[in-house]
Amino acid sequence: MQKLILEHESLLKGSFTPGKLNFLLVFQVNCPGCFIYAIPMVNRLYREFSDQISFLGLSTAFEDFDLNTEENTKRLLFNNEIIGETKKVFEHQGLTEFPYPVEFPVAMDRKAGPQFDYEAGAEFICNSNPNYKVWSQFDQQSLTEKVVSYLKNQQELALTFTLNQLKGTPSMIIFNDQLEIFESWFGHVSYEIVQQELKQMTKLFD
Repeated sequence: MQKLILEHESLLKGSFTPGKLNFLLVFQVNCPGCFIYAIPMVNRLYREFSDQISFLGLSTAFEDFDLNTEENTKRLLFNNEIIGETKKVFEHQGLTEFPYPVEFPVAMDRKAGPQFDYEAGAEFICNSNPNYKVWSQFDQQSLTEKVVSYLKNQQELALTFTLNQLKGTPSMIIFNDQLEIFESWFGHVSYEIVQQELKQMTKLFD
């Protein structure tokens, strides 16, 4: 079973302790889709399941690094401020701010610092390929070197987003206390689909 690497800074809002069952929303503040449906949906799920499931929102940045920042995340959480493309979309609806609070705990994705082990990061990414272990040593080494080079050449490296090779935002992941991933989604997914999955999972962990 694939494992999640969960790296985050101190929480900006609320508290999070991994439980037997956990729900993670990875979002960017300059991501209209995250605000149009993902955050409202996770608010609703949080109200329904927070007594059984630990929730965490993770504000990340894989692009627009001047906008997807901790400061702008705090402005969202404490003042309902929105920025960039997100703000433009809501202004078309006659709204100057996010119309409701983010109810679940939120942290910032951790950035790779000077001590980050690029080789270890590349190894995790490579091993997530199911065919990697049967490749020749030469092919394995070649891929590892390419991934290390890719990681080192990133303007900024958000660890949870990058090491788990998420496709974009919003991304949602259900995982256990061993960080084993049970289910994940990228992009738009209906409330009913996620709700049903969580209902089934909570029955298994009763």
